[in-house]
Amino acid sequence: MTEPKTQASALLALARARRIQRAHAHATLHRYAPIPTLRQSLGFMTSTARFAEGTNPHARVFDEAALAHRMSVIGVAPADNIAFVVEELGHEDAPVVYRLFLNGPRAGHLVPLHAWYELSAPADVIRARIERLRQTLTPVTRCEHEAWMLSTRVIQRRALRASSSTLATPIRKYALQLVVEPVRGNGPSGKTTVTAFLRPEAELVGAWLLPDGLAIARITYTGIPTGMGASKDTVVLLGGID
Repeated sequence: MTEPKTQASALLALARARRIQRAHAHATLHRYAPIPTLRQSLGFMTSTARFAEGTNPHARVFDEAALAHRMSVIGVAPADNIAFVVEELGHEDAPVVYRLFLNGPRAGHLVPLHAWYELSAPADVIRARIERLRQTLTPVTRCEHEAWMLSTRVIQRRALRASSSTLATPIRKYALQLVVEPVRGNGPSGKTTVTAFLRPEAELVGAWLLPDGLAIARITYTGIPTGMGASKDTVVLLGGID
């Protein structure tokens, strides 16, 4: 009974060591970069708001689960080296279907299937198309995402005015870099940059295994500046960081 606990402890220790290594490497890389002044740091925090307008938790209640956007991989077209990703928008909105290119110059890019939405097809028509598409694809296998670790870095801070009123405090907006690496050091990895609102938080919540040693990671972050900040998903192709 102690062997699984020992393995888990060793895995956590290895992940901690890898984070320390990355921290030292990052500090060495930016050792000559100017340090932001206290005035600059405080200015961003005091001139922007963590919550959007009208999001007082005592005044208004939002259904974050209904607002959240969730992504899933429905399969792969091996002949085209394309994975198909579906983003559920909640409520009764039509889901968005993306092609995720697995190789070539567009590898890792999500491209919506614009042709499906040119005539404003209703949600039930889009869902029927998704089911027909799913039957033509090779299924993918979900795997334990604990084999990878996620690191985040704020590479740009900006503000977004959530209301036309000039009195409204701008809300915080971040360019958030997401890097996914294997815990054990050997395996597919990848990175992307997303726009986060209100707070720069992200979590690795799922993964799928693909042919040819590739994988896809699912990451959720605060990507919708509505209410207290609803979550949004992105997917990252894991196959080597350029």
